[in-house]
Amino acid sequence: MNQISDANLANWLRSEDAKCYEGRLSRLKFLAEQTPTGGYWAFDGLTGKYLFEEARYCFVYGQFLATILLGIAYLETTLAASFYASGRNDLQRASFSRLLDEALSEGLISVDEHQEMNRVRNERNAYGHYRRPLHEESIESRAFKGEAFERDELPYDIIEGDATAVMRLLLRIVGKGIL
Repeated sequence: MNQISDANLANWLRSEDAKCYEGRLSRLKFLAEQTPTGGYWAFDGLTGKYLFEEARYCFVYGQFLATILLGIAYLETTLAASFYASGRNDLQRASFSRLLDEALSEGLISVDEHQEMNRVRNERNAYGHYRRPLHEESIESRAFKGEAFERDELPYDIIEGDATAVMRLLLRIVGKGIL
């Protein structure tokens, strides 16, 4: 069994904290600037609240894949809960795509929000489901072809950008008070 001292573990944590501090501070400032002020935030229960809180926490700490997956789960459960609360029991097991279409037709989200949520939904699918190498939706394909390649973006930059887009949407939706 590997014996690592508490002092070595503490030193590792301090070193990691120092390396990541400026990035965390920058992302925390971004969230503070984007967070809606005033009002009452409602969640569809503890799961919705935890999805929202953990997505924010993961974003600040640079856990971008987790941010994307948790953030999209929050958006999906929030829309489903909103429809359920309004008596739309037919959408309890609906796909996120269908929920987005219904939310647009009901006026819960704008055309721009619908397009942006569909975009991040497709990107989430490439992170959360297997894609063959260089599949057009894969991070590798996005990094080595098209706009990201022309901008000389690294794959990690693309993932961070996707997480930032998800956080903007989360904060906009919670600020709208859909629930």
